[in-house]
Amino acid sequence: MTDEALIRALNDAYADAVNRRDADAWGALWASDAVWILMGWEFRGRPAIVQAWNEAMAGFAFVGFFCQTGWVEVQGDMAQGRVWTHEVLERRDGSVSTPLGRYDDDYVRTDGRWRFHRRVFHVRRP
Repeated sequence: MTDEALIRALNDAYADAVNRRDADAWGALWASDAVWILMGWEFRGRPAIVQAWNEAMAGFAFVGFFCQTGWVEVQGDMAQGRVWTHEVLERRDGSVSTPLGRYDDDYVRTDGRWRFHRRVFHVRRP
């Protein structure tokens, strides 16, 4: 597979892990020194990122996460990309939201695998 295809597969694996609520699989997609910026919050390092994700997921009775990789540019062991998202979020109180968003990503190849190095999430429609 090309590097671009491998990065697209990384995004597919991200969506799959979210939909299965698999914190171990989801966490393995991040570089050890990754940064996740999510709606004004910044989390640094894989353990902090996974902890924040677990805490966020605990607030939802159901999560459906869907994404499309819109653009990828590879330069050696680094890459950048843009990913469009659509979520269905049912909170524990029964309220539902369907936000649309965009991730601006930096990827890094570590140990022969592409991983997220920096993800910045932007809500396009809450």
